[in-house]
Amino acid sequence: MAHQAGGQRPAPRPVPGTPEAHAYFQDYAVLLEATAFPSLVIDHRWDVLLTNAAFRTLFQDVEPHPTALPSDNFLRFVLFHPDAATVLGDHESSWCLPMLAHFAGAVERYGHDRGLQAIRRDIAQDPIMEAAYRHGLPHWLRVVGEQAAEHDGAVRPLLHPDPRWGATDCRIVAETTPALRDMDCTRLTLVLRETRRTSSGGRGARRAASHLRVVRSAG
Repeated sequence: MAHQAGGQRPAPRPVPGTPEAHAYFQDYAVLLEATAFPSLVIDHRWDVLLTNAAFRTLFQDVEPHPTALPSDNFLRFVLFHPDAATVLGDHESSWCLPMLAHFAGAVERYGHDRGLQAIRRDIAQDPIMEAAYRHGLPHWLRVVGEQAAEHDGAVRPLLHPDPRWGATDCRIVAETTPALRDMDCTRLTLVLRETRRTSSGGRGARRAASHLRVVRSAG
């Protein structure tokens, strides 16, 4: 089990900045822990700097992985972890493709960032993921529109390990305070909704290697 629900709150990862910025981040961790819904703070590489207990509970059944744990880098988790589709419903269209779109924008903005370049190399080494990035993603954006790639306000399906939630939806709320913006960080909160969904595969299903079906429809 990759994460244990509850327990002692993990210490925030080191962030660049002044002692005042570090103190702010420490207090922000306390605020995050008080939030009832899964919440995390990421930097521009999608490295995870903070999570709360609700986030750790959501991903508590995710198996260990050397590079793609949800508490390490959320983008890598979505793209590369074989358990991603057991938690993130409609994984391809609701999570993977929007994240690829955001990654493409980050590469344009931070072209020489080593962390982003490492993710780009890993995408290139996966033929299906590379085809999705180069061909499937542009096709998908043309079909659904650029707004489909936005995280803030998006309603996306989840498969929660707590049976009280089960297959449900969450609304993503993205927030960046001035202090977080100065550290190039964003907070994402997954606001769980009471709506129940019919799961297409359940938590026991793992992502197939050919999960990016949109690639085949790109022509």
